Amino acid sequence: MDVEQRLAAIAAAIAEPARARMLCALMDRRARTATELCATTELAASTTSTHLARLVEQQLLACVPQGRHRYYALASDEVGAALESLLVIAGRPVEPPRPRAPERLRLARTCYDHLAGTLAVGLHERLLKSRWLQPDGAREYRLLPAGERALDDWGVDLAAVRTQRRRFACACLDWSERRSHLGGALGAAVFQAALRRRWLTQDLEGRGVRPTPKGEREWLAPLGVAMEGTA
Repeated sequence: MDVEQRLAAIAAAIAEPARARMLCALMDRRARTATELCATTELAASTTSTHLARLVEQQLLACVPQGRHRYYALASDEVGAALESLLVIAGRPVEPPRPRAPERLRLARTCYDHLAGTLAVGLHERLLKSRWLQPDGAREYRLLPAGERALDDWGVDLAAVRTQRRRFACACLDWSERRSHLGGALGAAVFQAALRRRWLTQDLEGRGVRPTPKGEREWLAPLGVAMEGTA
């Protein structure tokens, strides 16, 4: 397929109103299930699935399996930028759905044995942008030399992490942010190191976690991870 045919196929995929509505609902960079996207279109589940398959086929959406669910997200930042440009031409802003999770848990909490929430998503993005982590296959990561040095400074025992019989480092989809945070053995080790350094405090009951002033000063601020409501 040449470039002109590819462009026409992409435009045709966007042109259907229900598919355009689904794409707009995902412009906050958060992933959503087919059921949630079905609610935005008010179509039958089978029809929604057909539309989603078309968008995935044209590489406008990516399908991310997580546990028993399948989440859909924009396939790339370029897709988001193209949609924003089209919305300017269309002449109307789009207000994406807002997460309904309690603010206290949205900020920071545990996800099994690792950190989740807005804080964890921000850390995950910083690790990638700093080239401490590098994608290595489907949702897997390998640690680069700069990351090894930094995590060693954080007190993470990488030798012990590598001996564990589980995934070393992987992207875990955050249920409130609908974007990925760091999971696997490395994610758990980073969380435990932050607790030992008193960068984080954990609720005695429940899953709540909160950054400490020491953690903001020594950990988050140098990384450029700004968190609202952490004081």
